[in-house]
Amino acid sequence: MDCATLSREIYQEICAFPILDPHSHINPHSPASKSLDDILGYHYYTELAFSAGMKKTFLTPEADPRERVREIIRYMSQFDNTAQYSWFLEIAREFLGFEGNKILPEHANWLWDTAEKKMAAKDWERQVLNKSRLERIFLTNDFDDPLTGWDTSFYVPCLRTDELVFHFGANQVRPRLENVSGINPGSAKELDQSLNNLFQHFVSRGCRACAISLPPDFHPEKISDDELDRVFRAGDFQSPTWKQGVFWKLAECCAAFQLPFDLMIGVNRKVFQNGVFQGQDLFDQRTSLIQYAGLFNAFPTVPFCISVLTSNQNQELASYSWIFPNVITSGHWWYSNIPAYIEQDARARLQAVPKTKQIGYYSDMYKLEFGLPKFNMYRKILAGILARDFVQPGALKLEEALNLARLVLRGNSERIFKIPATGN
Repeated sequence: MDCATLSREIYQEICAFPILDPHSHINPHSPASKSLDDILGYHYYTELAFSAGMKKTFLTPEADPRERVREIIRYMSQFDNTAQYSWFLEIAREFLGFEGNKILPEHANWLWDTAEKKMAAKDWERQVLNKSRLERIFLTNDFDDPLTGWDTSFYVPCLRTDELVFHFGANQVRPRLENVSGINPGSAKELDQSLNNLFQHFVSRGCRACAISLPPDFHPEKISDDELDRVFRAGDFQSPTWKQGVFWKLAECCAAFQLPFDLMIGVNRKVFQNGVFQGQDLFDQRTSLIQYAGLFNAFPTVPFCISVLTSNQNQELASYSWIFPNVITSGHWWYSNIPAYIEQDARARLQAVPKTKQIGYYSDMYKLEFGLPKFNMYRKILAGILARDFVQPGALKLEEALNLARLVLRGNSERIFKIPATGN
């Protein structure tokens, strides 16, 4: 069998696996889109259209949503070469019944009207879940989320902790922490009690992971309680001492509550100050995982699921996962989430890292409709790698390759995050 045919066969087989998505930004109270504006309001499209020349006025809250969609579609001719365009084309075909090979400005009204009609259905969320074979989706929950009003065994809570580390003195973080934990911490000891109560709140409601995104210059380090007490007295919650100290205490809580810690490393916020919403952040080359070696050594029982922002850092991540038992390669994040980088990075991981230590992909999506095209993109790449590098040379039989695909697509996530297996 030639490689292309073999790749198609593997792809068809692994598309039958229900999707376990270990990281998303889905709002469980409104998970599916209500209009085409929810789809094209995804930051990838606003970024690309703005970069290609679209006026920013179309992206203000006051702008008419239908006109915004029409304008983004008008600019698609300038970015129809991108992976993000292919996601939208697949959404239009699979969920809206679009039959064309290319989305043109004259299709905007039909797409809007069709989306408005279809997405108004009471069972739209269920339609999307069924067509996509989405079986379980991890969320990104604010630390003061009450975690009520949805099935937490399906939309799985994940404690996001960025605000506690980087914005404790702003955004009412301290009173919000008091509200959820019952303690307004004024000392290191009280901080321990408050974080313990916070983790109990999340774990008791089905939380399966803790998560944080980290800037390039962050360096985890254990800080003494005396030093943290001085920070509380000074109110200096922007100091490196505070950020390092509370981050280390979060890692201690992960160890105590047996939660994996998802680290998304390397994002530099607000680089493009005039950028669109969520289109301001980039990476730079200052990050190295050597900054985290002390953390990995100090918490051998905590699985650290690591996402790096650049493909350039993939070799370092693969090498750390190669030798550290508690370092897990996790997904293809943000600017690395295009086929050229995914293929290069996934191949390297499959050749270098134990197969039981790889979380192949997560969607990072804000609306359910993106699960299918994003996972299909990854599955096509994975199928090609398995066909070319493993099955065709005789390293694996077809069934063994499918078992490997199942492992990186869902089996490892089930084990690492302690999700009961469904038998699929």
